Amino acid sequence: MPELPEVETVRDGLARHVLGRRVARVDVHREYSVRRHAEGPLDFAGRLTGRRFEAAVRRGKFVWLLLDDGDDALLAHLGMSGQLLVRQTPDEAVDHPHLRVRMALDDGSSLDFVDQRTFGHLSVPDLVPTADGLPGGLGSDVAAVPVPVAHIARDLLDPVLDRAAVVAALRARRTGIKRALLDQTLVSGVGNIYADEGLWRARLHYARPTETLRRAEAERALDGAHEVMTEALRQGGTSFDALYVNVNGASGYFDRSLAVYGQEGRPCPRCGTPVRRDEFMNRSSYTCPVCQPRPRRGHW
Repeated sequence: MPELPEVETVRDGLARHVLGRRVARVDVHREYSVRRHAEGPLDFAGRLTGRRFEAAVRRGKFVWLLLDDGDDALLAHLGMSGQLLVRQTPDEAVDHPHLRVRMALDDGSSLDFVDQRTFGHLSVPDLVPTADGLPGGLGSDVAAVPVPVAHIARDLLDPVLDRAAVVAALRARRTGIKRALLDQTLVSGVGNIYADEGLWRARLHYARPTETLRRAEAERALDGAHEVMTEALRQGGTSFDALYVNVNGASGYFDRSLAVYGQEGRPCPRCGTPVRRDEFMNRSSYTCPVCQPRPRRGHW
């Protein structure tokens, strides 16, 4: 599933390519892709047609385009395989086999939502004020967020994140450190890949109980995730196949820099010990058995 660096790469591309453009026409090719828009596909298309994209915003794994009246937005969650692709010319706009929604823009380009596995979705929800009255997300100076995003916490790249409050909340939990990092109501945008990579950098095992963390260890875990996501963002995110691309269809390259994620049996870059894989929440966790010793008591 795309994580924060991948979604931020998409947000940045949208900001550069579609802001200021009006939606001339909306074609919904698969109604399931707008299932979160309660009023249905016709209302979805009607609420976008003639509207102008004013800002591209992200919080965690959600990205949205603020619409011209400032009261609502085109909201996207990419799911596991969703792509927002800008087609600059009619020649580029040949129908993709997994094209779900096409938004034709007033300059002849189009914004396509392509989704092979159909877990992603688009909607046009209203905006609500943020709980703290601060800007709604990265890329926005508007203190409002779409209704479905209101419960999502700020992420580690958000300039107004209260890091001390996150550290305190993390240490107050009674769970494993990786489960806490994946909890989008605590801190958003960290997924399986960057949790494993960040914990490797912090030298913490994924099952370490949060209630046993010293403040410095909790800060180290957040620092590790922040560092690895920042580096991934510079490389356009992590791509293991053609399912994650930016708005121009280009893949990210951070997978070439992964230390432990997906590296089972390969030597740890720090100590040379073979990387271990464990089952975790119907997924996998990757650790170095030496750099990240298993706790005697852990939350698995």
